Amino acid sequence: MPFRRLLFHTRFRDEALNSLRAVLALQAAGLEEVVLCHVVPRDEVAFVPFGGYLREEADRLKRAAHEQFEQWIPEIAAAGVRSRIRVEIGIVNAKILEIAEDEAVDLIVAGPKKRNAAEHIYVGTHVLDLLRRSPLPVLWAKHLVEYEADGRTETRVNSRLWERPMLATDWSPPSAKALAAVGALKGAAQSAIVAHVIDDKLTQGRDPAAVAALAAETRRRLEQYCRALRDLGLAAEPQPAFGKSVAEVIRLSREHGATMIVLGKTGKDWFQQYFMGGVSHRIAEASELPVMVVP
Repeated sequence: MPFRRLLFHTRFRDEALNSLRAVLALQAAGLEEVVLCHVVPRDEVAFVPFGGYLREEADRLKRAAHEQFEQWIPEIAAAGVRSRIRVEIGIVNAKILEIAEDEAVDLIVAGPKKRNAAEHIYVGTHVLDLLRRSPLPVLWAKHLVEYEADGRTETRVNSRLWERPMLATDWSPPSAKALAAVGALKGAAQSAIVAHVIDDKLTQGRDPAAVAALAAETRRRLEQYCRALRDLGLAAEPQPAFGKSVAEVIRLSREHGATMIVLGKTGKDWFQQYFMGGVSHRIAEASELPVMVVP
């Protein structure tokens, strides 16, 4: 699963260029080309009462995006990476996926958007929706993040996101694909962590011998995953844990110095994914680290 071409979607919010700079470090793992993508939301230039299509406004927004991207291109070239520009008008996520397919990219990179309380509860962010719908790996690139930890508000700058990825596995086929994605980061990554959380429900009411056997089996499987990464030349360490999946994955990522989290997309039905979210999506939303979700 090499990451040769990626689509970098941006709305030109604060830290967008810094986020791109961090992403360009993937060149050390074989990144060759970045497709710079901006989608003008259709409702910003759509038909209005007695006004029709806002052609001049659409052209202005497209020109402004092109001009911004043109300023970024020399820096991308200096990193040894080619670039292309795609500025389109449409329904944002649908258009991103359409462009990603058209450009045959290996990875979609997107950043967060502001949201209100209703969006948080019922819809989720633009990126969470993209994570749910994309047939390609999606990286939620969080460059500058404020988050709560130990009762304090902290600020984190994710400028070296590729250096120490943590794979959180549930042994599913998507987790095996996520393992391949971590292996593809060799060169940009210096080492990796492979984690598995044994859910409390699996240990409640079981005798200590059975729990010890479960822990031993977990460590054996983690070592298999780590060995696969070591065979590729990437140092890897296993980290088993007991508890609630989301909280434990985030705790492990902090305690062991992860710079990003890699997950396989969990397989729930549409209703559960959209309104409740799988573990992968809840981790993506809760963690202060960049999160890559692999379908």
